[in-house]
Amino acid sequence: MMNHPNGHFPMNLPILTSKNYDNWCKQMKVVFCSQDMWNLVTVGMPTIGARATDEEKETHKETKKRDYKALFIIHQCVDADNFEKVGDCESSKEAWDILAQSFGGAEKVKEVRLQTYKRQYELIQMEDSETISDFFTRVTKLVNQIKNCGEVITARSVVSKILRSLAPKFDYLVAAIEQNKDLASMSKEELQGQLESHEQRMNERAAGKTKAEVALQALIPYVGTKSHSMNPHTQN
Repeated sequence: MMNHPNGHFPMNLPILTSKNYDNWCKQMKVVFCSQDMWNLVTVGMPTIGARATDEEKETHKETKKRDYKALFIIHQCVDADNFEKVGDCESSKEAWDILAQSFGGAEKVKEVRLQTYKRQYELIQMEDSETISDFFTRVTKLVNQIKNCGEVITARSVVSKILRSLAPKFDYLVAAIEQNKDLASMSKEELQGQLESHEQRMNERAAGKTKAEVALQALIPYVGTKSHSMNPHTQN
């Protein structure tokens, strides 16, 4: 990302707002790791002794340049309100720590968020009109929010939760999966694929049934008219 052809950063860098800190952190970690700056941002600049050699001083100077580049990236990836918090920082670690304290550092806030997300996760149920894809998206979002708060949640527990929370029209398929599949080794993606395949077949059958009903309704007036015309008691 630093070696962009025109010497500038691409325009699709993540921007920190008041609502996206957790996802922003994930994206920024990838940005910094791709530039070999993650340790500078999270650990900080290495110290240099008073008796450092010329080579060590030169290395320290180059490292400081990289730290300023990391700080520059942070400046480019925050909105105006958050820039006010880090605009005077002298190192990338200082800026990173200030943002962490502002958004995610308070353990009480994290605990409240975690309890809220866990409650939503416990109560989540698939709506009758909801697609498998949309339901899995809702579940995945909640799982990620719970993980962002430091809670461990296993793939097996997610699969089991989804099976318990599907709409009633999938009950017999759930029973078949639980009886014939090894849930301990089944991934969320594998389960989603099986459910979506079944959902597609259900939709195709429903569409075929609807067409047949429409055709039947169209025939009823014709059959009634024909029967009426063939009845001798209806003729003059």
